[in-house]
Amino acid sequence: MALIEIKNLSKIYRDNEIETVGLNNISLKIDEGEFVAIMGPSGSGKSTLLQILGCLDRPTSGQYLIDGKFLDNYTDNELAKIRNKKMGFVFQAFNLLPRLSVLENVKLPLIYGGYNEPERNKIAFDMIKLVGLEDRINYKTSKLSGGQKQRVAVARALANNPRVVFADEPTGNLDSKSGEIILDFFQELNDKGHTVVVVTHESYVAQSAKRIIQVRDGRIESDVLVKDRRIIKEDGLIK
Repeated sequence: MALIEIKNLSKIYRDNEIETVGLNNISLKIDEGEFVAIMGPSGSGKSTLLQILGCLDRPTSGQYLIDGKFLDNYTDNELAKIRNKKMGFVFQAFNLLPRLSVLENVKLPLIYGGYNEPERNKIAFDMIKLVGLEDRINYKTSKLSGGQKQRVAVARALANNPRVVFADEPTGNLDSKSGEIILDFFQELNDKGHTVVVVTHESYVAQSAKRIIQVRDGRIESDVLVKDRRIIKEDGLIK
């Protein structure tokens, strides 16, 4: 049974009488332990797909199954628990609270996860140490570099030991060196058994994955397993 499965899924945005197709009849499966890159140009639908996979949005039509159970059969409270317990999120804009410290930011999902204060402190410290920021643990995140902020975001995403980590353009605001560090973290996570799904338009990011799904105009254009570091053309297509 796939961890995630979508069948004939579409997303249509409506503004008065204008309809915009975000996703058009997409079907795919993601198994436990995969490292998947969803790749495509701006406006291709890749971020829309990630939002739905991460239960941050709902499709207009089609089916979405998590652990074999249809999304429509989950209540809003159950979906909130799934996002908190089973999923971690890393975004291009970091989405950190700038007035809080590194430690306080990483502890946030643990508060909603029902851990007590000593447990929250220990888990958060372990995650911060994992990303190499223990010397910045009491810094306000507004005082950190872009690469450091993204490492805090990774630590926060890992705090609840999620089964799947979703990352939307996680290297988009970073220099190349910081971006490589973040990709190394994702590879290490995947090696430890976590499922990783990364949305990107950067070929070097996609090449870190083990499977590349190419999205264009709201449809899946190609879906390939990466073997021997397949080369990707500048336009994003598999060579």
